[in-house]
Amino acid sequence: MDFALNDDQRAIQDAARAFAQDLLLPSSAEWDEAKHFPVDVMRQAAEMGFCGIYTSEDFGGLALGRVEAAIIFEELARGDVSVAAFISIHNMATWMVDRFGSYDLRQRYVPSLTTMENIASYCLTEPGSGSDAAAMRTSAVLQGDEWVLNGSKAFISGAGTSDVYVVMARTGEPGPRGISAFVVDKDAPGLSFGAQEKKMGWNAQPTAIVQFDDCRIPAANLLGKEGDGFRYAMMGLDGGRLNIAACSLGGARLALETAQEYVTTRKQFGKALAEFQNPQFKLADMATDLEAARLMVLRGAWAIDTDHPEKTKWCAMAKRLATDACFQIADEALQLHGGYGYLKDYPLERIVRDLRVHRILEGTNEIMRVITAREMLRQ
Repeated sequence: MDFALNDDQRAIQDAARAFAQDLLLPSSAEWDEAKHFPVDVMRQAAEMGFCGIYTSEDFGGLALGRVEAAIIFEELARGDVSVAAFISIHNMATWMVDRFGSYDLRQRYVPSLTTMENIASYCLTEPGSGSDAAAMRTSAVLQGDEWVLNGSKAFISGAGTSDVYVVMARTGEPGPRGISAFVVDKDAPGLSFGAQEKKMGWNAQPTAIVQFDDCRIPAANLLGKEGDGFRYAMMGLDGGRLNIAACSLGGARLALETAQEYVTTRKQFGKALAEFQNPQFKLADMATDLEAARLMVLRGAWAIDTDHPEKTKWCAMAKRLATDACFQIADEALQLHGGYGYLKDYPLERIVRDLRVHRILEGTNEIMRVITAREMLRQ
């Protein structure tokens, strides 16, 4: 086993790290406080290829692997978890269009998505079907040369701002085989958006309901084959789970670095906190858990890149472990700061708020356990 990054991967890591340090981290607190969605900065990330990381080169993507994507998202999230997480969602939606769309559909949409001239959102979850995604009720009916969509999607990142929506809707029988995937433009007749959600974290990106009321789109906006949409969505989620896990790594790493610096300067009982055994043990455990989580994420990424037969299980395992461990690391970092950690003068309370949702989205961590156990018991 070779755990070292190659020269190209180190160069990618350095570039993402510099971008996050210079353009994300300095404004992270301000964006959170103002609930500002920094589209202009994300478009600068797109100029570096970070909005089409594993999209093919045909229409402007970098065609990198999921290992490289994990490296990039960890670095971006160290600068701002919320912004990095949205870029990961945009990448997932862009990849789905590029991977499953017709040549004409790819030609129409992918170039403007990789540059982030147009922003993309991923629409799977519904108000009445979260973990049971295959129970979705949003429908799509073919009428002449148009699909007519009715229903709603909940908790959609970018809703109301995004230009393109990758939507899963029911076109046939109950269950996963009756679901298809579509590309919907923001200006499609019958498409509307709910009020912006008031959230605990992820304040630097908008979240709202997406509503379809006799929403009409061209028949050509079907992604791939009718009835294959749920399979496409799950393939996207394998990588999406790793992206969110990698974003957890970045947030936890900043929390750990902040705590390490704090305990070396903060004094109690005449000594720096770093001279006491309890903070030393806390730091050691946090660093160990972060490294273990990173290795799990990279193995999951390698499994997708090599099309390993156990890739879905390893991605679920990595997402569960990394998002749980990284939230705990951030919480411990806050605890080491005492009362100061609860103040917005330090980034800890923001990191804790932003990382908490990672244990819920892209499939809750309880569902990750279901997937892991199911795959184990099939053997």
